[in-house]
Amino acid sequence: MSLLSSKERILSEKIVQIHHALKIEQRDSPQGVVLHSEDSIYRSVKVACFELGFIQQDAELLARAWSKQSSKSSFDAEKWPSDLEDFNSSPVSLSTFASCPHRLGLYVVAPSAEWVAKLAQAGVKTIQLRFKSINKELIQQEVQAAVKSVQGYPCHLFINDHWQAAINCKAYGVHLGQEDLSRADFAAIQATGLRLGISTHGYAEILRAIVYQPSYIALGAIFPTTLKTMETAPQGIGRLYQYAKLLKEYSTVGIGGVDASNIREVIDCQVGSVAVVRAVIQAQDYQSAIAHLQSYFVSN
Repeated sequence: MSLLSSKERILSEKIVQIHHALKIEQRDSPQGVVLHSEDSIYRSVKVACFELGFIQQDAELLARAWSKQSSKSSFDAEKWPSDLEDFNSSPVSLSTFASCPHRLGLYVVAPSAEWVAKLAQAGVKTIQLRFKSINKELIQQEVQAAVKSVQGYPCHLFINDHWQAAINCKAYGVHLGQEDLSRADFAAIQATGLRLGISTHGYAEILRAIVYQPSYIALGAIFPTTLKTMETAPQGIGRLYQYAKLLKEYSTVGIGGVDASNIREVIDCQVGSVAVVRAVIQAQDYQSAIAHLQSYFVSN
């Protein structure tokens, strides 16, 4: 690309070659690459990250982080940024949300309170109720039924999206997507002691989540999934490893297209938990599926 000098181009190509495992399909326009600094490392890295398929905002964050990292020592093309300080990450003044186990293990996402009950009885320790409805009364009833169904079981129940119902029904926690962050009352959630999980799909969203100091951060989607339409491309194992490395002090959950054929790869990325949906909910024998998936966590 004419954006770079020949020396910068060589460095950029070297970064792409070394970190090819992070490459995914580029969804942003090639004409959209804008360089905001004359720093050679920044320029080389941003173009390299774009060629690796990172969206514009993530490429910008990585370029600045790598430049800052290199200012503290000599540049190393093999050293992908993994220090939050290099990303200038800092939380807001709110107190930290209540903590949850660093390793939540197998995390199953359920579509109904009925499924929550079956999962708890089958020995699943971490469950999310993802109940889709706009009827507030129906939502309240479903969340209440789910919370009641796990009583007496050593189970952590998170409620997806419906944070007000989660508060009212005294759930263990609430899980929010990026689109929910501007609508939720974080002070109210925090005041009741609920745990908070936040979905992320790349560096910009990870840094946005950290601001709220959540109980855990979900990383995905790792693999293609047909269960929901994703605005971002599947991130892949290479990126998941780097995200988990960056967030080593946080409780993390890998999610998106995970099943028995790839769960070992996900666990090996050092995430504290792995979320599944269809691998259990659509299984012919959900109890056997749970037992098989849980066996991967025994030695982890």
